[in-house]
Amino acid sequence: MRFKLGLTGSIGMGKSTTAQLFADLGCVVWDADAAVHRLYSTGGAAVEIIRENFPDAVMNDQVSRDALRAVIAKDLGALPRIEAIVHPLVQADRNQFKEENSENIGVFDIPLLFETGGDAEMDATVCVHISKDVQRDRVLARGTMSEADLNRILDRQMPNEDKCKRATYVIETDTLDHAKAQVQAVYDDILTRLADA
Repeated sequence: MRFKLGLTGSIGMGKSTTAQLFADLGCVVWDADAAVHRLYSTGGAAVEIIRENFPDAVMNDQVSRDALRAVIAKDLGALPRIEAIVHPLVQADRNQFKEENSENIGVFDIPLLFETGGDAEMDATVCVHISKDVQRDRVLARGTMSEADLNRILDRQMPNEDKCKRATYVIETDTLDHAKAQVQAVYDDILTRLADA
């Protein structure tokens, strides 16, 4: 892969929209959440291993994220065990993507990029950012989780301000036009870096 850009940011900060803006410029995008979805779907590599360890989390030969969340809420020790199962499978999926897209600029949408050390594999990183109030409003407007669910997720993650400090680039996702302009600037900078290499 000619250039690997790690894209991160806390939930509700605008990662998916930003990833699409990079895709619109011709970048190939690998999405960690989509990879997990593939692993959890019927026939996915994680299904039988999760069934062996957490039988209540598998329904209709698929891993149920809701059931998995319920397991994690009841058992504090479950999350590290689930991560130990899933992370190596996600890594294998990411490696395959890199091999299949060797000539491209790749954007790797990874919510826990810094927490898992994934930034070490990247040529540069970008963190999306918005105020905490807007973040909370965006997440709760989806109607898929409660404020308690959101707080539980945020408690497990590095604060977004710290991610921004570690990132090569920061993109503020206050408006689509502003985000688009910043994505273009990052993309142009990457092209310059590749030309100078």
